Amino acid sequence: MTIKTRVFEMANGRYHNLSALARAMGLSVSQIYRVREGKRGINEKFIVGAKKAFPDRRLDDLFYFPKSRNS
Repeated sequence: MTIKTRVFEMANGRYHNLSALARAMGLSVSQIYRVREGKRGINEKFIVGAKKAFPDRRLDDLFYFPKSRNS
């Protein structure tokens, strides 16, 4: 099962660029970039970082499971 994120959409208007988002999340820009491009999956560090960057949001606001084609 793959987890998806809304972090990048939510960052628009709140964080100026990927560098600012990465600083807020406590991650490197390359980690953020690879997740955004789909070259890396979402892991525990990314989830914890998302909560740091968006402390007012719930996890289900930040992440979701896409509906499968068989549903």
